[in-house]
Amino acid sequence: MLETQSISLIVGLGNPGAEYDRTRHNIGFMAVDRLATSWSISLGKEKRFYGIFGEGRLSSRLASNGKIRLLKPTTYMNLSGQSVRACADWFKCSPENILVVYDDMDLPLGKLRLRLSGSAGGHNGMKSIISHLGTQNFPRLRLGIGRGGDKDERAIATKDNQNVTSHVLGGFTASENKILTELFNLTESAVTSILADGLEKTMSLYNSRGVDS
Repeated sequence: MLETQSISLIVGLGNPGAEYDRTRHNIGFMAVDRLATSWSISLGKEKRFYGIFGEGRLSSRLASNGKIRLLKPTTYMNLSGQSVRACADWFKCSPENILVVYDDMDLPLGKLRLRLSGSAGGHNGMKSIISHLGTQNFPRLRLGIGRGGDKDERAIATKDNQNVTSHVLGGFTASENKILTELFNLTESAVTSILADGLEKTMSLYNSRGVDS
């Protein structure tokens, strides 16, 4: 079991470049930006880690050594593991101390799921991280982006058609942005709970919740 206050690195997944800014596939980037703002952590380019990086101090209740690190890989999604491994090696950070935040089409927008480990589930960023770390045993927080289309979230995008790409690389609608704001509030609350109370307790509190709950 992963212990309370064990997370020292939080990674948000996405693609670099203005054309990908605020697209569904970049929801991990957006979540880390929200945490950086809330925690007053300055983010900047870090060549050693092939990404955007920031480090800050939190209360002893949230971080056992007082420090938390945030990372946004700029390697493009399918090479995310290169960035995560470089940062983990530099700080001697074990996989179980790394929380990865990323998008998930199998969850409707407004929902999140926390897991202690697992497969990539078809997500190229996660495939790369698992490959570079050599293990699936690291926690991850999946943020739902849905599958698009009408009220049936499963109606449009499937793994076998091109609508997947257009959906995940598309921007959020005005109505979705309202949900997104609330989702980031929930995400920040969940991450704070992870740091303060541990992964197991947070899973029990947040995996059944969503912004429409």
